[in-house]
Amino acid sequence: MQQLVFATNNAHKLAEVQAAVAGKIKLLSLNDIGCHGDIDETGSTFKDNASIKSHFINSKYHINCFADDSGLEIDALNGEPGVYSARYAGQHGNHAANNGKVLTQLADNPNRNARFITVISLIWNGEEHFFEGTVNGSIRTELSGKDGFGYDPVFQPDGYNITFAEMSLAQKNAISHRGRAVEKLVEFLKKNT
Repeated sequence: MQQLVFATNNAHKLAEVQAAVAGKIKLLSLNDIGCHGDIDETGSTFKDNASIKSHFINSKYHINCFADDSGLEIDALNGEPGVYSARYAGQHGNHAANNGKVLTQLADNPNRNARFITVISLIWNGEEHFFEGTVNGSIRTELSGKDGFGYDPVFQPDGYNITFAEMSLAQKNAISHRGRAVEKLVEFLKKNT
């Protein structure tokens, strides 16, 4: 089975993608290849950040790899938090603070339209390929649900009356931004492995 590094140590992201590629590819994390430092995300777009991470891993470890950058864009906040989604409230990965800031910023604003976006940069046999996934929805006025991570407790995808945090992993993967981008990645890998 061919190996592919996912440039993350985020266990939630790894589990989501592993479920999608199970049996097709042996997915490795940064930890699995001994990469323990943070990779600076200095890009101004999701595509830039995904590319920075995949190029860093490929050039250092000489292995096929992919990286993603994802985030939440809220219309009423002019696209914020965007590329700063993970550190919107200051500290990287403080989900409670990030959700709190979003709810405070929106307050009673009736425009709660939002979207999650994922861009994947895959470096496969020396060539870079991009895959994008988007899911539209809205921001709830309060947290709801215990599963998922990040903004999942405040994000309700269009066509559903529950948040990502109230869905099973399988339900979320079937419609999520990352799930849609990974589906395109998997299709590519099927044709090229």
